[in-house]
Amino acid sequence: MQKIISYPISFIAILLFLLTLVIFHPIQWICLNVFGYQAHKKSVDYLNLVLLRIGHLMFNTFKIEGRENIPTGVPIIFVANHQGMYDIIGMIWFLRKFHPKFVSKVELAKGIPSVSYNLNHGGSVVIDRKDPKQAIPLIKGLSQYIEKNKRSAVIFPEGTRSKTGKPKEFAQSGLKMLCKYAPSAYVVPVTINNSWKFFKYGFFPYGLANHITFTIHEAMAVKDYSFEDIMVKTEQVIIQSIQY
Repeated sequence: MQKIISYPISFIAILLFLLTLVIFHPIQWICLNVFGYQAHKKSVDYLNLVLLRIGHLMFNTFKIEGRENIPTGVPIIFVANHQGMYDIIGMIWFLRKFHPKFVSKVELAKGIPSVSYNLNHGGSVVIDRKDPKQAIPLIKGLSQYIEKNKRSAVIFPEGTRSKTGKPKEFAQSGLKMLCKYAPSAYVVPVTINNSWKFFKYGFFPYGLANHITFTIHEAMAVKDYSFEDIMVKTEQVIIQSIQY
């Protein structure tokens, strides 16, 4: 029954989603080229707020817990499990204070209104998963950027989203690079729950009435742990909080 009900609502949501991306694309361009970084960031923040509101139209709720665990005035490396599109939308809005920049796949940086523009001009890095060597200098550059500017990087070590909520194996290389070249950073694990249900029927129709949560866990100073300990503790705390 939910799937049947979802068809007309999803159709409206898709139209609103695409319209929002198209409208905010020139807004981003104007903000960046006329007013600079801060204005562009604000435009991206509010783009993602609107996209969250579209999620509300499908009776989805979004909640973040544990923001008090995030240190301020230092570089941050957010490490999260990956379940779907709303992972990124939610993190951009809820963590906007920390200027999150993403390690993203190169396919998203081409031809998508607003999304591709922000990835190419907002400080994130795009990597070709077929060419691991290409990613090394890019992630190094992102590390140095957050170290210098006291901003944050977001990495999904699974590489691709889980279609069932069950986590995939966490890769180490990206996080290891971020830790190596941002030595004053804090690693902050984040567990995302239920965003996979948005696509439980595939890309159409959308799942309705999902309670999507972002749980922020205790931060770890890179300088206080070996990378092996950071990797093990991060993966464990994220996985232990995933709801199946």
